[in-house]
Amino acid sequence: MSMEGQVHGNPAVVGLAGFGTTTLLLQFHNLGWCGSGVVFCCALFFGGGAQLVAGFQEFKGGNNFGYSAFTAYGAFWLALGTIFLILNLESLPNSPIGGALKIVPTDIGYFLLVFTVYTAIMLIGALAIHVAMTLTFLTLLLGFVGLDLVFIKGMKSVLQITAIDLVICAFLAFYMMAHVIFLQVYGRDILPVGKPLVSKPS
Repeated sequence: MSMEGQVHGNPAVVGLAGFGTTTLLLQFHNLGWCGSGVVFCCALFFGGGAQLVAGFQEFKGGNNFGYSAFTAYGAFWLALGTIFLILNLESLPNSPIGGALKIVPTDIGYFLLVFTVYTAIMLIGALAIHVAMTLTFLTLLLGFVGLDLVFIKGMKSVLQITAIDLVICAFLAFYMMAHVIFLQVYGRDILPVGKPLVSKPS
């Protein structure tokens, strides 16, 4: 079947929606507004599943940044959902979960730490995309650092400010999603994202 004349969607609108929604929902939990059950479900299907699909679609388009980001953070949410599940299974009487699968807070901290390193690398790449992308990864990096301190150092006092930072990060992701959608449906740039902070070689 010929592909000529077909219009392809931008997978970023799904990936950013999955990232923004699940990140925002987790912060509602961190702020004490909702339980972890809804975060678990969203992490599996939207933050995890939908982002993975978006990442694979970015691969088809040759976008390594989007491919890496959506696939990695999609896998992050799937892994975090699995961590939630294991923690709940551990709490059951006569639970078969234990030993090598047992998870303690510092384990979660080091899990978050490796994604902190990954996010720092992606932030450097985001500098060459646009301002909105840079701000999204900057707030995400700060959020990961805050969570590292909470889980590795036990500094629970920074959890609230970290949650607020990640709420901003989530809304920045929604902003970029809306930018792409509105650009197509209205035919003009209603929500500008700014120029790259680092220019590419000519």
